[in-house]
Amino acid sequence: MTAFILMLIVFVLGYLAIALEGPIKVDKAASALLLGVIIWVVYIYGLPDVLNLGFSPAWKEFLKSSDLANFKHKYEGATLLAQMKYFITDHEVVQHLGDLAQILFFLLGAMTIVETVDQHEGFRVITDRIKTTNKVKLLWTVATIAFFLSAVLDNMTTTIVMIALLRKLIDDKKSRWFFASIIVIAANAGGAFSPIGDVTTIMLWIGGQITALDIIAMVFVPSVISLVIPLAVVSIYMRGHVEKPAEDKSDSFNTPQRERILMLVLGIGGLIFVPIFKELTDLPPYMGMLFSLGVIWVATEFIHKKGTEEDRRRFTVVGILKRVDIPTILFYLGILSAVAALESAGHLQLMAEYFDKHMHNIYAINGSIGLLSSIVDNVPLTAAAMGMYPIMTHAMVAASAEPAFMHHFMVNGAFWELLAYAAGTGGSILIIGSAAGVAAMALEKIDFIWYMKKIAWIALIGYFAGIAAYWLQNELIFHH
Repeated sequence: MTAFILMLIVFVLGYLAIALEGPIKVDKAASALLLGVIIWVVYIYGLPDVLNLGFSPAWKEFLKSSDLANFKHKYEGATLLAQMKYFITDHEVVQHLGDLAQILFFLLGAMTIVETVDQHEGFRVITDRIKTTNKVKLLWTVATIAFFLSAVLDNMTTTIVMIALLRKLIDDKKSRWFFASIIVIAANAGGAFSPIGDVTTIMLWIGGQITALDIIAMVFVPSVISLVIPLAVVSIYMRGHVEKPAEDKSDSFNTPQRERILMLVLGIGGLIFVPIFKELTDLPPYMGMLFSLGVIWVATEFIHKKGTEEDRRRFTVVGILKRVDIPTILFYLGILSAVAALESAGHLQLMAEYFDKHMHNIYAINGSIGLLSSIVDNVPLTAAAMGMYPIMTHAMVAASAEPAFMHHFMVNGAFWELLAYAAGTGGSILIIGSAAGVAAMALEKIDFIWYMKKIAWIALIGYFAGIAAYWLQNELIFHH
């Protein structure tokens, strides 16, 4: 039991280090990587202690598998400890690394494509068309753009792009804080219904819990409600016009308009192509993303082949790769690796049993996960929920004691759809609860307490309104 508890202590300490990134002055990626490795070290050193508890579903499956039979045949007389070590090193680590690699290469491809479009000023094609200064009109306009942009890009990138736009539209700092905060809500809501809009939905899509068309069909309305309700509340008391900042005449743009449009079309088209690629080929989504990146890479090489060396360095993918946020990729690697260890050892199985026993309701379970994601990063929470329950088949549901409840855990089941919504939008309740919020906080120096006072309650109303909308649609309309 000691090593089992120690793994949990290591996870909590690692999480504290990530949460206290500012005060301790250690990048969260470094803390996540250390956490991801140390937790596996504790696991392998305490193997008999952990696995003999009987909480690990993976170990139970492995004991019945042909992998173990082959190992025993190859190493005759192998001790139980040797079998356990083989289970960790050749089975669990390799399997989890495969799952992680799919997510990481997908993110790397997506971030590079977005950075390439941004470097060519492709997003200005959208932002230059906004002329209004009326606060309410502008709020609805930027929130709508952020919502749909986030569905194609991701919530963090969308927030960065939209805050760059806000700086051209709003001079007053506090007004910008408010608009940036609403953009966080919009970006998180937009990412929740799209298979490529948020890391959590990417994970569920790649994991096989949901399909692209189903998540759009079932989570779109709740996502819209979770944005429209806060916007409607704000529109009641918001008045006046924003003051635009003085134009900076020294601001020069090097990219021709035709090139901006081309790169925007290629970038957005490449990202939209990914789910189509998955449906056409049944190959993993990261392959579609790498294909789109390859196409854009070739396009930038041709566009800039006659340019100067400096232009090639700035605009082709070779140069752009140096600007991609690699620490974020490494952060996800560390944190997901740590969650994989907890899943393998059986901690998540215990959590699932606790939820089942004390809640046993998909709305209560997912509602709690969403609220937790306002404090804890939604990526490990989603990974934990994915590890808690298997994807059920018709045969497994029929054989279960509670077919009506277990039906929710099939592919495109209500549990997975609601998880995508709750983990995606729950992060808006606090500024630190999502990648979009953290990006806005870093860029605009938004105060944590200010956000809690002014925005948290609006986001909370929207969050619960979205869950209610999903319940109505699921239980009364689709009988899903």
